[in-house]
Amino acid sequence: MSTPNRRFPAEWEKQEGILLCFPHNGNDWPGKYEAVQWAFVEFIKKVATVEKVFLVVADEKLKTKVAEMLERAHVQLTNVSYIIHKTNRSWMRDSGPIIVKNGSKREALNFNFNGWAKYSNFQLDKHVPSKIADFLKLPLTQVTYKGKPVVVEGGAIDVNGKGTLLTSEECLMHPTIQVRNTNFTKADYEAVFKEYLGVTNVIWLGNGIEGDDTHGHIDDLCRFVNEDTIVTIVEDDKNDANYQPLQDNLKRLQNAQLENGKTPKIVCLPMPKRLDFEDLRLPASYANFLILNHCVVVPTFNDSNDRIALNILADCFPDREIIGISATDFIWGFGTLHCLSQQIPS
Repeated sequence: MSTPNRRFPAEWEKQEGILLCFPHNGNDWPGKYEAVQWAFVEFIKKVATVEKVFLVVADEKLKTKVAEMLERAHVQLTNVSYIIHKTNRSWMRDSGPIIVKNGSKREALNFNFNGWAKYSNFQLDKHVPSKIADFLKLPLTQVTYKGKPVVVEGGAIDVNGKGTLLTSEECLMHPTIQVRNTNFTKADYEAVFKEYLGVTNVIWLGNGIEGDDTHGHIDDLCRFVNEDTIVTIVEDDKNDANYQPLQDNLKRLQNAQLENGKTPKIVCLPMPKRLDFEDLRLPASYANFLILNHCVVVPTFNDSNDRIALNILADCFPDREIIGISATDFIWGFGTLHCLSQQIPS
């Protein structure tokens, strides 16, 4: 058997399309389900102007309803394909497959989604990788280590496509809370990342933001914007619970090295003002942007920092249009644009 030559492409590399799942479970957005559906239509519309949308829908009835909504909103329908599969939730970043290059071919990886080691109802989401791989006609590989399945969500990792990966200790290394892989060490994770993603260098951050249901996903914290530049969120209010953890992450990044031994450039992104709904703090973050072929869509929160964040990201992506998408409804489900999507590299 030949040795795998896998590489997880960076998000800014050429994409065939974006995997999305139209919300059919109102439980993720209590009281806001109707609003979220139309927000989703707007999200689909933006993606479909630049690339394909692979849209998972629960059944034929929902497909008909969604097709009508998309038509009313003047979405470019020729770029939308439907995949009929009932899911528990819509968070394709985490339940969907991760598509890597293996030599000159593409391969879908199943990272054994288990409801973030928090929710018991993920039985339908477990089958998303195989459904998508079948639709795209790609081979599917279950990720294992020492004979056991390995659980890692797409939202827990970010790469520069050259060998460096960002992740957080809170998500992957916490000894008691939402433990994905019992007794796993950093060396174990790094071995998995090397074998399946072609990663030779891992930068470990500390804790995530308050209110994050996933317990520390990196795609709410910091992201590569090119192979040697990382944007990271910082909180200016010293009394905010996020202030100290984000300062700690900033220091770690300032002391980090890339796969080539160089120091990454670090760009700071502000946080929106605290967002609460009922008795919950919501994990609103500008770091949850999604890079598309010719643009970057960025969650906005009806906040004065929206403009600042969009301008910073415009400087980071001089060749791409920067588009803000209101995410005040999405965030009630504890995630926004990046959490809901998974890119399919060309």
